[in-house]
Amino acid sequence: MDLYTKDGRPLQVADETVYSNSGTPVGRIKGKKVFGPDGSYVGTIDGDRLVHRATDSAGIGSPFSVAHRAGSGKAYRAGSGLWGDEPKLPD
Repeated sequence: MDLYTKDGRPLQVADETVYSNSGTPVGRIKGKKVFGPDGSYVGTIDGDRLVHRATDSAGIGSPFSVAHRAGSGKAYRAGSGLWGDEPKLPD
């Protein structure tokens, strides 16, 4: 699955875990939402984009631990006009 933030920043996806382009864990996918390693809401998946939506932020996931992975050389994409904000990600 190719996944990008609202502004086009590339993300890596392995199984249900989302990593930043540098390999830092961002969160785990639960349905259409992504929850960070501490269980907090990170964003909602809309198509191939991860977007932070205040209306979805009431949910909480389970904390988890996962190792970093190798970085990626994936290119940025153009930003999207989707409703919501750019998620706050590590890096």
